[in-house]
Amino acid sequence: MRESEFEQLVEQYQRLVYTICFQMTRDRDTAEDLVQETFLSAYLHRDRCNPENIRPWLCRIATNKAKDLLKSAYHRKVALADEDQELALMGETSPPEDLVIDSAMKDQIAQQIRALHEPYLQVSVLYFLEQMPVEEIAARLGRPVKTVHTQLYRAKRILQQQLIKGGIIHDSV
Repeated sequence: MRESEFEQLVEQYQRLVYTICFQMTRDRDTAEDLVQETFLSAYLHRDRCNPENIRPWLCRIATNKAKDLLKSAYHRKVALADEDQELALMGETSPPEDLVIDSAMKDQIAQQIRALHEPYLQVSVLYFLEQMPVEEIAARLGRPVKTVHTQLYRAKRILQQQLIKGGIIHDSV
């Protein structure tokens, strides 16, 4: 596909791709960014697409880009920060008793983490309490990254069971 043909493709499907991205994200700026990412990806992989399947191919790329964004930890963190900021702008903040409860719950959870046995203790402290990335934990402890992921998964399950048993969290979590 030549560059001029790709430009025509962008002109033809730009609105469709934007609509897909906007319907999934409900944010105009994010949808515009995803349109750019979609067409960049399509351009980089244009040799893989059969010309008769351009429309479904672009739709699939756009859908996958939006899904990836929505699943990303960064997006969830930014969305939560935006919600907190909106509440603060509206004058709505958590009542002081909720902050005390949250603080007490954090302390109980930290105690449960520190009560874990190896091989989960060091990994959990570094990940949950010191918020260290998995790759850095693996390097520091001299363990494979996959092993650290497995240990964190198992530690989460153990912690969840202990927190439910202790009444700190409910079973629906």
